Amino acid sequence: MSWQHRPRCDETPSWALLAAHHAHCFEGPAAFDLRRAFAEDVQRVAAFSFDAPPVFADLSKNLIDREAQQLLNQLARECGVEAHRDAMLRGAPINTSEQRAVTHVHWRWALNQAATPGNQAQTAINSIVSGLPTAAGQLQAMLDCAEAVRTDRAITDVVHIGIGGSDLGPRLVVQALRSGGHSDGPRLHFVANMDGHELAETLLGLKPGSTLFIVASKTFGTAETLRNAQSARAWFEAQGGRDVARHFIAVSANAAAAAAFGAGCCLGFDEGVGGRFSLWSAIGLPIAIAIGRDGFLDLLAGARTMDAHFAGAPIEQNLPLQLALLDLWYRNFLGLHSRCVAPYHHGLRQLPAYLQQLEMESNGKGVDARGRTLAFASAPVTWGQAGSNGQHAFFQMLHQGSEVVPVEFVLVQRPAHALSGHHDKLLANALAQARALMCGQTGDAPERHFPGNRPSTVLMLPDLSARSLGALLSLYEHRTFVLGSLWGINSFDQWGVELGKRHAGEIETALWTHTEGSALDPSTAALLARLKTPPAAT
Repeated sequence: MSWQHRPRCDETPSWALLAAHHAHCFEGPAAFDLRRAFAEDVQRVAAFSFDAPPVFADLSKNLIDREAQQLLNQLARECGVEAHRDAMLRGAPINTSEQRAVTHVHWRWALNQAATPGNQAQTAINSIVSGLPTAAGQLQAMLDCAEAVRTDRAITDVVHIGIGGSDLGPRLVVQALRSGGHSDGPRLHFVANMDGHELAETLLGLKPGSTLFIVASKTFGTAETLRNAQSARAWFEAQGGRDVARHFIAVSANAAAAAAFGAGCCLGFDEGVGGRFSLWSAIGLPIAIAIGRDGFLDLLAGARTMDAHFAGAPIEQNLPLQLALLDLWYRNFLGLHSRCVAPYHHGLRQLPAYLQQLEMESNGKGVDARGRTLAFASAPVTWGQAGSNGQHAFFQMLHQGSEVVPVEFVLVQRPAHALSGHHDKLLANALAQARALMCGQTGDAPERHFPGNRPSTVLMLPDLSARSLGALLSLYEHRTFVLGSLWGINSFDQWGVELGKRHAGEIETALWTHTEGSALDPSTAALLARLKTPPAAT
């Protein structure tokens, strides 16, 4: 099957079979119940567990039975997901609206030309390795730059300025690996928000002579990033800083604009790297500064392990595919509106925010890649918080609320700290929450009744090393791609991001001038007038 002529999920025979199976087995008084499913199937755990080292996944506490699993696997075949995957890996222009290849996976393999991951995946992996010859040089230049910064004792602080994909991925990885003691370079600070309070707070206590600024923007035209970069440069000069070129590095595909800004060097990457998939490229500069060349290479190696699994494992054993199929089952047949991600590790506290962009910006679309309106719901809301904090915030709703929300627990077996009495309690709480969601409780009063039969997934890592984290993030990327592929969506554009930016330009002009805006709606015009009126003294 050609990747350009694949049917959309709702155009396949399996779609109708899934709808019939759902109506027969998941609705009404005899609807599927997890407690009954475990009692009737002693092999359920084995049937719904998947090993993609270093990631282990237990999907057995989800609202799915073996027949639905088989029908979903058939749906993936009928949708040509494997052909679409192979097209992405060999560099075909699967980003059809922008006529581009999707190259973030290629960057992970750029410095690993001799890799031989396994026979099943070898053809696809060979395509990856040869698909982007310029990436190797650009990645090597980034790593050389990172090592130069790490060994420059005059630089004590690095401020990374970016937003969206230029911020969320690097911020997550630096936080995660710093928590495990992997960071031994200069102090890293991240600034994303256009709200000047974030930049002003970050600059407190910094000295221009010992501070390096990284300005990360694919186009070097992102409004928030440029505003922060210009203010940082003004601060640097006002504080007596000299040699802007030495203290400002750009990471961008627009070298000319970076040079015009005054950046001393610009580390580049190709147009096929989407922002939310870009941490593996030169955008990963702050990661390499934090954990060093070897640490960054370990991050890439972990991601390659998952790439090889995704490229070679059959559908029935392919973890990214199985997670995406479960997502589709929940969204389009069970009608669930959101998914809660609960990482039980402080280092992964940024994971829900990272996944919000990865998943909702990729698949939050209302039309397919051919421009047709979708006849079904697309991306659910992704949200969450680190455990065990979330247990004292929203777990009440998860247990007893009127909405059923699948919960994804992310566990790490070995801690990086030596404090006794912490990690065992943390892991026990995570497993207890998953069990309580499933089992529920018959209370002696209505307010003490827990309905149970509430779904959850457990993803488990052996540790929070660079390799484990690389594999986990690669898993989430491939899962997102597969779900978009099933829905017929182009997961690699984001036209919805641009609309608000266009309106902001007109409103900003009107806010600080005497104009009223040419065609503002009454509500916006009234709010604008109020903002322009000096607030009363309090």
